[in-house]
Amino acid sequence: MGAATTPDTKGTTTPERTFRPEVQGLRALAVLMVAAYHIWLGRVSGGVDVFLLISAFLLTLSFTRKLEAGKPLLLLRHWLHVFKRLLPAVVVVLLAVLAATWAFIPQSRWPDVLAEAWASLLYRQNWQLAESAVDYYAQDHSGASPLQHFWSLSVQGQVFILWPLIFAAVALLQPYLAKVFGNSRAVAHRQLLFVAFGLVFVASLAYSIDQTAHNQEYAYFDTRTRLWEFALGSLLALSLPYLKPGRRLRVFLGWAGLAAMLSCGLILTVDRSFPGFVALWPTLAAAAVIVAGQSGSRFGADRFLAAKPLVLVGDNSYALYLWHWPVLVFFLLVTETTAPDLLQGLGIMAVSLVLAVATTHWVERPLRRWEWPNVRSWRAAVVIASCGALLALPVTAWQGAISAEGAAIADQPMELTPGAAALAPEKAGQPTPEAKIIPAPAAMKDEWADIDGLCTGDNVPSDPLLQGCLQNDEPDVVTKRIVVLGDSHAQQYMAALGPIAKAHGWEVVTLLKGSCRFGAESAERTDECNQFNKASAGYVMEHKPDAVFTVASLTHATAPFETEVPGYLEGIKPFTDAGIDVVGVRDNPRFSINMPECVQKKGPDSPDCNAPLEESLAASSPLDDYAGKVDRLYLMDMSDFICERGTCPAVVGNIYVYKDDNHLTKTYVQSMIPMFEERLLAATGWAAS
Repeated sequence: MGAATTPDTKGTTTPERTFRPEVQGLRALAVLMVAAYHIWLGRVSGGVDVFLLISAFLLTLSFTRKLEAGKPLLLLRHWLHVFKRLLPAVVVVLLAVLAATWAFIPQSRWPDVLAEAWASLLYRQNWQLAESAVDYYAQDHSGASPLQHFWSLSVQGQVFILWPLIFAAVALLQPYLAKVFGNSRAVAHRQLLFVAFGLVFVASLAYSIDQTAHNQEYAYFDTRTRLWEFALGSLLALSLPYLKPGRRLRVFLGWAGLAAMLSCGLILTVDRSFPGFVALWPTLAAAAVIVAGQSGSRFGADRFLAAKPLVLVGDNSYALYLWHWPVLVFFLLVTETTAPDLLQGLGIMAVSLVLAVATTHWVERPLRRWEWPNVRSWRAAVVIASCGALLALPVTAWQGAISAEGAAIADQPMELTPGAAALAPEKAGQPTPEAKIIPAPAAMKDEWADIDGLCTGDNVPSDPLLQGCLQNDEPDVVTKRIVVLGDSHAQQYMAALGPIAKAHGWEVVTLLKGSCRFGAESAERTDECNQFNKASAGYVMEHKPDAVFTVASLTHATAPFETEVPGYLEGIKPFTDAGIDVVGVRDNPRFSINMPECVQKKGPDSPDCNAPLEESLAASSPLDDYAGKVDRLYLMDMSDFICERGTCPAVVGNIYVYKDDNHLTKTYVQSMIPMFEERLLAATGWAAS
């Protein structure tokens, strides 16, 4: 940074420090906090928030000096310079992640990683994650995306574009407002900037608090909920010339800020409350350290922060942040562990640091010192475009290969992939060993059962809890009305019930909520689930359909492997008393592993991908205990078309049975349609009607 001047109390100017070793040390502590909390605690540390504040602090110092010195801002050159410096290391890490993805990550996750590679390159990863509401806090990171951490870099990249525009707006307004703020150009610019960033701070913090309270998963990655952290860094930079604490106060501020920053993630349960007002804790703590600055005391925190080891880590903090997360994710994936122990974590940290130093030494610094791109703006643009092309070419080719493979698999003759028909007593279909298993791994995320659209007409619920009501297209002549109640395990059977209903002229309405099995109010359910079930029951009693479809048992990944649904009979009895038929189907198994990924890593014949029946379902079906207790309750057990010969396999008839660790694929349920229809009609007697 070049020299700059700032106003003092006498109206003269004093040089502003251009290098702050304590800020480099603060940067080092922030990245070490992020890595340590990710590796050992699986929690949010507040370190990322410190990074955001520091980046805005430094950017604001630089641009304010330019404004007050009357220098042109040259925004295009600035942006090209910034991304020329940032992108090369990003591309190196992304290419390494893609290579490791090909080697270690199951094929069904490849499309998501490739999509996130594009999002990371284009600085929109935070929006990608917000849209999918990723659980960034899960202790088990082995199933996490190796590119999740790019969300904060994307937010920074967006602010690196937005913030200079604010400075440019101030530069344009200043001549017209000079009379209001006095004749001093420096004071006028600074006051305008105070107003601008103060407004951003207040508006963004208010929005952040509101969104964190109502939709925290989305708010965590939302740029708008983070702008106040950048604005706080800018306000700090603008205020610094006026903040002149004495030596003792500097010592206190430095150590108090460090203690608060390091303890944030330990003292507060921040995982579900960031980035609302709780994020003021680490950001204000970091601000206190920056205000303390160089205390001039041998007892000051700045002596610790300016120590060579911390400054070295600070110099490599950007690359260390880039590397630590994928190193952690791939370590857990390869070792098939859920969390590293102390020694393993230290190894992950050491490997990440070595890669960071190498990236800084061989990529960042040489490009930063390379003069050719700095001579002309178009040359910097060429460097940026070249970096993008290095990633874009392999990603595009890989995505094309995935699409071609998916098309080839989908074009196979249906007789090669009979699915559940292979388990029919008459052996209606036999798989061909040479056939590819369907659906294609890349299509696995589309294996949810389809429901045509939102409820319309008389089916629209009045209760706001049921706004997610969905229905199949209404047939021309409705012969029966059915309401499906429950969770995603009820939804998955819509892949069979939906087509059957259309063939028979049945209208089907679904009232579904994830992880909320239908039954009477129970302490074993969340309050939210109990309220939803109460509202669903009210809808049924109001509309009086001909039948209700439910899942009547509840499976678990560990013993006991299958139980009754809490309050099931009490929940359905008001329906049957009102003359409404109730169909209860047995639940499918749950597992402790992702079944299709097991097949992709170990093959369909691996014992790990073929769970014993006694470790998947109860020896005596809970449905047997319901029999005869409630009139008009019709029970269905499809487990013999899911499990066979004492095992519950991941693949049957060349079709993946499961899309994850507990949900049936749409394709497999569709292969069950003939058997499902036969048993449904036989159990209920609807065929006779």
